[in-house]
Amino acid sequence: MANFTVIDEEFICENCGYNVKKLGYSCRNHCPKCLYSKHVDINPGDREESCHGLLEPIGLEISGKKGYIIIFKCKKCGAIRKNKVAEDDNMDLIISLSAKH
Repeated sequence: MANFTVIDEEFICENCGYNVKKLGYSCRNHCPKCLYSKHVDINPGDREESCHGLLEPIGLEISGKKGYIIIFKCKKCGAIRKNKVAEDDNMDLIISLSAKH
């Protein structure tokens, strides 16, 4: 993907305070403990978004190509974003998201 900047870095989750480690096999986008993310990208990894609101996980969809996809809604501006589920994500929360959509 031409508009994809690879960034796999550690961060502290602004929602739950968890110390999120690098994913290692792809880019880390959200907290594996609470599934929240941060609205920092216009295109994946570019860090060009000025909003910086919390992205709340609101649903789940299944893609034949990518598998499970978390749907996020920005608590600040209302934007909808999506990201693939990571191997170490909290499966109890993933299951509860599947019931919402």
